[in-house]
Amino acid sequence: MISSILTLLLGACACQPVPAATPPDARAVAIEPDARYWRGNLHTHTFWSDGNDFPEMVAAWYASHAYNFLAISDHNVLQQGLKFKSLKDIDQRSRGKAFDKYLARYGPEWVETKGSKGDGTLEVRLKPFDEYRSLFERAGQFIMLPAEEISAEAANKRTIHINATNLLEFIAPAKGETVVEVIAKTTAAARAQAARTGRQVLIHVNHPNFRWGVTAEDLAAITGDRFFEVWNGHSGVNGQGEPPRPSTDEIWDIASTLRMAGFGMPPLLGLATDDSHDYHDDTIGSMPGRGWVMVRAKRLTPESLIKALHQGDFYSSSGVMLDEVVFDAATGRLSLRVATCGDEKFTTRFIGTRKVANLKGTPRKDKDGKVVETTLDYTLAGTPPIGEVLASVEGLTPSYTLKGDELYVRAVVTSTGIPDFPTPINKLKRAWTQPVGWEKSIAPPPVAAPDAKP
Repeated sequence: MISSILTLLLGACACQPVPAATPPDARAVAIEPDARYWRGNLHTHTFWSDGNDFPEMVAAWYASHAYNFLAISDHNVLQQGLKFKSLKDIDQRSRGKAFDKYLARYGPEWVETKGSKGDGTLEVRLKPFDEYRSLFERAGQFIMLPAEEISAEAANKRTIHINATNLLEFIAPAKGETVVEVIAKTTAAARAQAARTGRQVLIHVNHPNFRWGVTAEDLAAITGDRFFEVWNGHSGVNGQGEPPRPSTDEIWDIASTLRMAGFGMPPLLGLATDDSHDYHDDTIGSMPGRGWVMVRAKRLTPESLIKALHQGDFYSSSGVMLDEVVFDAATGRLSLRVATCGDEKFTTRFIGTRKVANLKGTPRKDKDGKVVETTLDYTLAGTPPIGEVLASVEGLTPSYTLKGDELYVRAVVTSTGIPDFPTPINKLKRAWTQPVGWEKSIAPPPVAAPDAKP
């Protein structure tokens, strides 16, 4: 049902991306191509952890819905080795919807089982990543990246989930007294593997407001990672915040401001992801197609994509598509060209923080005056706010030119259109560009960033 509905929506709306054309022959690989946008999801789950469908079924959905790349990131596991899952568990998680569809699509030669359905002992082999990826990958059209959601808990009981994409080997969850220590150890392990194996690896902190586990101060302090999820399609990760706790958009600006003005580090880069778990029409809490990144790269390879991500050459989306994002460093001008979609209207907010913003936070309190363990409050009378709306522009070609007193500027484009699969916090389509104009604002840090030694 989900698949059929989205197919109709994609066919009806010209603003949706379309798959890349098939290269004419192998010589196309040797020609220097122009950079273009590639659409991908970096946070996905299957029966290998807590998703409710087989990995082939999940990959098939993305491959057939205008995506160019997909990272499947099950919890604390790489899809490697021999693994069977009982039909009882499969039916319980999918409410009896997954196995028959899987068997009908791929047939008994592909679907491997052991035991008997009659006596309740039937188990189904979960295909490893390297076995099923060949069913879907097409040069210049669609690739898959091995990934892991490294899920841990600090000694203070706060939850931290970190995705590492394009791994070769499993990374065990780290132990630490604090969130910052756990993140530092995890990112160090991922960087060490990348260096040892010669692979490009992307590391990002997932849904910081899930169980209110990660604060802006935590994200500001880490030195081994610049990526986090500003938008996550799961309906249970509190991306909108909850007074007095801030939204992930607010966290982005606070953490970036502290990193730049406090520690002399670059700002964070914000990803949008699905965090998809639910692939059947009766489960809609975490569906595919809710959030993605558009990466501007010359080639559809893990190396080219991840290098472009590290360079900040991408934007994130929950439905708004951008034809162009250009920052002219000489003039300080950020300009966008928004893709049209029917009669939808677009408003772009240019958001940034001024250099004189207050960096001393105070604890936030609930309605009863009790201090809440969360991101600090940096509002101070007489000083400009962190994450100020510097300008709001209507139309398809918005732009903003830095005045010189800003640390950075980023853009959030909001459409009047409704996403294909809205959530209570995603009632309108949006797109997020990355912070720009920050290089001139970074000076040597006055104090060392409070990063834990791995």
